Amino acid sequence: MSWIDHWEPEKPEFWESKGKRIARKNLAFSILAENLGFSVWVLMSIVVVSLGSVGFKFSVGQQFWLLIVPNLVGAALRVPYTFAVPRFGGRLWTTISAGLLLIPCAMLTYAVSTPGTPYWFFLVTSAAMGLGGGNFSSSMANISFFYPEGKKGLALGLNAAGGNLGVAITQLVVPIVITIGTGIHLAYAALIWMPFIVIATACAWFFMDSLTQAKPDGQSYKLALSNQHTWVMSFLYIGTFGSFIGYSFAFPSLIKISFVDYKGWVALAFLGALIGSIARPLGGWLADRIGGAKVTAGTFVGLAIGTIGVILSVDTKSFGLFFGSFILLFILAGVGNGSTYRMIPAIFRTQSDDDKSAKRQAAAVVGIAGAIGAAGGVLVNLVFKFSLEGSKTLTPALTAILVFYGLCLVTTWWFYLRRTVFAARPSLAYAGV
Repeated sequence: MSWIDHWEPEKPEFWESKGKRIARKNLAFSILAENLGFSVWVLMSIVVVSLGSVGFKFSVGQQFWLLIVPNLVGAALRVPYTFAVPRFGGRLWTTISAGLLLIPCAMLTYAVSTPGTPYWFFLVTSAAMGLGGGNFSSSMANISFFYPEGKKGLALGLNAAGGNLGVAITQLVVPIVITIGTGIHLAYAALIWMPFIVIATACAWFFMDSLTQAKPDGQSYKLALSNQHTWVMSFLYIGTFGSFIGYSFAFPSLIKISFVDYKGWVALAFLGALIGSIARPLGGWLADRIGGAKVTAGTFVGLAIGTIGVILSVDTKSFGLFFGSFILLFILAGVGNGSTYRMIPAIFRTQSDDDKSAKRQAAAVVGIAGAIGAAGGVLVNLVFKFSLEGSKTLTPALTAILVFYGLCLVTTWWFYLRRTVFAARPSLAYAGV
């Protein structure tokens, strides 16, 4: 086992002579594994669009459950995955979590290659894809131990963006791969990832490291769970990351269902996730300069405008407005992901005079908010499902989402932008919230 007992990244001489090289190596292989995790997590978002073409005739409601289940499982796994790194070590857990991705790929290959595969098996396969959703939390937790405080922001930003890009890669590559040759070959959607998963698993085992100082910190989680800002930020993260992952799962299906004449544009659905992933570091950069709460509030205003655009596009049957409005939603959700994550350490820096305790609580909140935010994607797809089943249109779902963004905006203002808040706690302004 490649365990490192001595690790002092805060000491410049240690960092420059040894720490930087090891940290960058682990970051690179962490990004590879996490990227594949996201790729497998959202695989059903593309597969479900083509199931009817190969003989699996599922209703709209059944199709949305195939999108909801991996989202739900991935969100639930983010909490135990956060604790797995201190328990097993970053090297071993990255190896295990990457290797587990072979399971949903094998199951999907069997499901789409076997005529008459029952719907329940597709549901179980979707649930197995949720294994990829948990990778984010363990990957972020692991990399946070390797970097000094002054360099964590960039490292974690690269790690998160690299993982999120897996969504775009899947939605770009899979529509091309499954049409190679004559007809639709959905098994290729799973088979294409398996060699890369084997490579990522081997790289994690042979090249990554584990730090003995990465110990479980249950006390910080207990303190975080009792702090109101944990739940406020988790609520806001539902609005940002929940939107990103929820729209990522739903966007290809919404194009096919709402604009049948434009179903060929499903191949361009990857643009939303791609631009949203790239925008995430931009949100952190803007938050560093003008304040996380201001950027987050502006994000929710923009998300509301984008949602109104989608509502108008559905009413007027304008595909151009529909596609453009969703691209705007992806961009703003990405920016919001970066700004909300930037707010968390700033907020908790004002909560305690003990800098080490504040950092540990902030790290705990990142894990908690990550899990709850991912669950927001479940809510997004549920409202789409009920709206399409009940009224045959997206308008009720979009109206509900619009109201939710309004609540997020009011929440951001109430807790972090009111003058009375800064008057009572000027340290919040100093911290850059």
